[in-house]
Amino acid sequence: MILPYFVIIPLGAAFLIVLISGRRETVAAALSLAAAAALTVLSVYAFVVQSGETLVYSLGGWKIPIGICLVQDALSSFMLVMVSLIALTSLIFSLQYIRHLSSDWKYYALFMTLVAGMNGVIVTGDLFNLFVFMEIALFAAFALVAYGSQAHEFEAAFKYAVMGGISSSLILVAIAVVYGATSSLTMATIARTLTGKDPFLVLWVGGLFMAGFGLKAAAMPFHAWLPDAHSSAPAPISAMLSGVLIKALGIYTLIRIFYNVLGAPALFLQVFLVLGAVSIILGVLLAIGQWDIKRLLAYHSISQIGYILLGMGLNTTLGMAGAVFHLFNHAVFKSLLFYNAGALEMALGTRDLRDMGNVTKQLPVTAHSSMVASLSISGIPPFNGFFSKVLIIVAAVQAGRPLFALLAVVGSLLTLASFMKVQRYGLRGERPAGALIEPIGGGMNAAMAVLALLCLVSSLMIVPGIREWTLDPVVDVIMGKGQYILSVLGK
Repeated sequence: MILPYFVIIPLGAAFLIVLISGRRETVAAALSLAAAAALTVLSVYAFVVQSGETLVYSLGGWKIPIGICLVQDALSSFMLVMVSLIALTSLIFSLQYIRHLSSDWKYYALFMTLVAGMNGVIVTGDLFNLFVFMEIALFAAFALVAYGSQAHEFEAAFKYAVMGGISSSLILVAIAVVYGATSSLTMATIARTLTGKDPFLVLWVGGLFMAGFGLKAAAMPFHAWLPDAHSSAPAPISAMLSGVLIKALGIYTLIRIFYNVLGAPALFLQVFLVLGAVSIILGVLLAIGQWDIKRLLAYHSISQIGYILLGMGLNTTLGMAGAVFHLFNHAVFKSLLFYNAGALEMALGTRDLRDMGNVTKQLPVTAHSSMVASLSISGIPPFNGFFSKVLIIVAAVQAGRPLFALLAVVGSLLTLASFMKVQRYGLRGERPAGALIEPIGGGMNAAMAVLALLCLVSSLMIVPGIREWTLDPVVDVIMGKGQYILSVLGK
């Protein structure tokens, strides 16, 4: 059973880094890379080989409902692949990038702790342990946001911590209410027990979970912490926060709880639709006015999360397929965009688009991969963002929601306008950029090139024959509450 190793490996790596690295930052980097590579191999194996089955691991041999269980199904395997992939490329990018801030082994220990927390949230089948792993990831994230030790970074980390504390408190209260009503913390058992309870209980608990996990996902109006946190963190951490953290702690938990546990209550599906539409439009409008490239990207995270929520709220197979596909696609192209921003900042010494100029000759990999990512996030074929957005828009039309489909199209057009501005001023301006402060190394270029290639290759996930073993098993798990209960409890 490989399931416990998704937590053991990153936690063990963090422990070893603290124990043996001392002042040797290279040892910490090597341990982190080895752990991330191992997690990537294990997650791909779990998704490809074990995706069609649900595996349950009982910690300490204590069976449900007494013990704590870990659960691996197609949804959790899909999320593990996404987290491992972005973590590995972020570490490769970090090898050079983080040294221009400081050569410190603590960065890698915190990074591995962040990964351990996210993986724990994904694989646990227990609500309270989901909360514990979530807090582990958040404490590491708070420290990493402030890693540069600048005043604005401390301010962003403090704001993130305050908002994170509020959301965690709401989630803990919801867990307490659920435990009081069901006498269980195992999600499958709770899902079965709640079917015989007062419907008002589901609404009460759902409201608390919506607010708590909505803050983690940074959907509007729960987004206030995100622009500062994502723009202030080091670029590879911004990629982790936007690419996977808000998905693992926000979107994934919303899907797991509202679909597999609460049974997709109609009221909350409407809330998903409204929050998704609002996030799409307001997020991109706020992004268009930004000249700080990382802040612009942070607001686009809010907008793109809106597409995922919109697909979730439609509650159709096609809509959910679009949401799951966009979940992965956003992790790829948004992480790449933050790598691009980090490379530009390190090479030119600025994040202001107006001060950059034409870098196509000096930074060819950054310039070309940024164009790929810009086209992907804008929904231009043949890149991955186009296909996931088309699925969501078509699903909205088929579900009789043409207004939401129109808002999704408008949001994509505004996104294109925003990234035309990024390309026009930040990478392909009329005047050449000044001399580079620091050259971009092979590791950073490799991380950007890999994700740029994935922006194209991952489009194949929509092709019949490939979709049946990539997206469809994940959608089946999400849409099948009864099957989730049977798979975990076995009866």
